[in-house]
Amino acid sequence: MKERYQVECCEHSHVHDQVVEEVRRHIPNEDVLYDLTELFRIFGDSTRVRILYALFEAEMCVCDIAELLGMTQSAISHQLRALKNVRLVRARREGKTVFYSLADSHVRTIIDQGLEHVLE
Repeated sequence: MKERYQVECCEHSHVHDQVVEEVRRHIPNEDVLYDLTELFRIFGDSTRVRILYALFEAEMCVCDIAELLGMTQSAISHQLRALKNVRLVRARREGKTVFYSLADSHVRTIIDQGLEHVLE
């Protein structure tokens, strides 16, 4: 039979109401936390991260990104749709061609900070 251990986090079983309430006031609501979770989920695919790195350098169309990454246009379009849904990229139409770019400077900051953390 496996032994069970109960770990007490405090000397006494006592909730620190002030601390709990202070932290509760600073935690975003569930909708915001869901959106944040979706944002971070997007970074869980190396293809999407590679696309973002490409867009750091230049505005590009699906054909250009597909050529750069050695993938099909269909696969790139699928990933761009996901990136667009979480507002990491934006699209601009010029005639029949759609060009993609980073949505704003926050995208580069997120990636740069993640990379800095990984390289520590």
